[in-house]
Amino acid sequence: MNVVILAAGMGKRMNSALPKVLHPLAGKALLSHVLDTARSLSPARLCIVYGHGGDMVPEAMRADDVAFALQEPQLGTGHAVMQALPALDDSLPTLILYGDVPLTRRDTLKQLLDSAGDDKLSVLTVTLDDPTGYGRIVREDGNIVRIVEQKDASDEQRAIREVNTGIMVVPPGRLRPWLQQLSNDNAQREYYLTDIIARAVSEGVAVTSAQPQSVWETLGVNSKLQLAELERTFQASQATALLEQGVTLADPARIDIRGSLRCGRDVTIDVNCVFEGEVELGDNVSIGPNCVLRNVRVADKVSIKAFCHLEDAEVGAESLVGPFARLRPGARLGREVHIGNFVEVKNSNIADYSKANHLAYVGDADIGSRVNIGAGVITVNYDGVNKHRTTIEDDAFVGSDCQLIAPVRVGKGSNIGAGTTLTRDAPPGKLTISRVKQTVIEGWTRPTKKQKPQKQD
Repeated sequence: MNVVILAAGMGKRMNSALPKVLHPLAGKALLSHVLDTARSLSPARLCIVYGHGGDMVPEAMRADDVAFALQEPQLGTGHAVMQALPALDDSLPTLILYGDVPLTRRDTLKQLLDSAGDDKLSVLTVTLDDPTGYGRIVREDGNIVRIVEQKDASDEQRAIREVNTGIMVVPPGRLRPWLQQLSNDNAQREYYLTDIIARAVSEGVAVTSAQPQSVWETLGVNSKLQLAELERTFQASQATALLEQGVTLADPARIDIRGSLRCGRDVTIDVNCVFEGEVELGDNVSIGPNCVLRNVRVADKVSIKAFCHLEDAEVGAESLVGPFARLRPGARLGREVHIGNFVEVKNSNIADYSKANHLAYVGDADIGSRVNIGAGVITVNYDGVNKHRTTIEDDAFVGSDCQLIAPVRVGKGSNIGAGTTLTRDAPPGKLTISRVKQTVIEGWTRPTKKQKPQKQD
């Protein structure tokens, strides 16, 4: 099939220089949500109609499988689809979507396509308690005969609660001639795509409909308020899905999923946690409050304490992270590793049973098993131009307040005395220490502040 996504609107009520369809919902642009859903249907042709914002939309969405058509000026939805015609295959049905309606599910669109079959026009409709502002679905003997826009509707038609979402499937060979017959003789002086419904009826083409499971699948965004409301609606649906899977949420209203979150059994998530990108949590994982996880894989029985930030990292089974810990990209923790408060790990491998319990920086390092990293330890990995690696072998003990100046190797079973600045490899099984000799200065007195002169009356 063809898929056309209409994304040319200005979005005046957004009060932003950013085109409306590029504003983020759940961590990605509204249009990206629609595009991902469209791609899930494996269309033969995919075209985005853009307008306001210049080339910002094509630049943000550019891909080999997407064609772009400029609508300038904007003369209605029918006019917008006209601009896409050169990119479409007339022998295929055409699905029309909207770039500011981000949450329509694939299953709903499949239902719509099935209702269209090979030769029908099918419209996605929804029944609202308050249909104000929407085009009304006018039926006769149960059959759709036309759609009337709010401004053109009579009082009787405005009482209709079944409304048009704008999403529709047009049968093969029909879209081009129907668009060519559109008129702008209406209150808005625009070419309405919905007018093709009457054309279909007049030519004896059956008009069918489908409805989504949830009204929020059809909600569009026209303001920052609507965007915020839809964000919470989406997050509530995500939280509900997690609860139904058996995940324990301390407060379902205080979780944000901006990507994909996969959870094993008996996972517990405290309040105000944010999950971005691809996150996978194993069985019996506990996430404390106010944590951010982005593109992270967490194995079974891991406990992540409060206020931790993990990005592009892996945490081995039964490990303990935090509170107030940061795992930066490339951090890989083995089994039963302890990363304590105010510890930062970047581009480093830490093997099983090792620990850095507080106040340390581990960067560009390979750390073996059963290694102790004391408080205040720093792997000095950057010389101002290049990064260098530190290697700490199994069973080494690095005392507090040490600086390991890379490239350097700490041998197996080695002990590094507290306060050491290590500039050369430490041999295995030995104590290595570097300290300035402690000196007491006799007769020294503490400096005192000079007294300020008193002001004269």
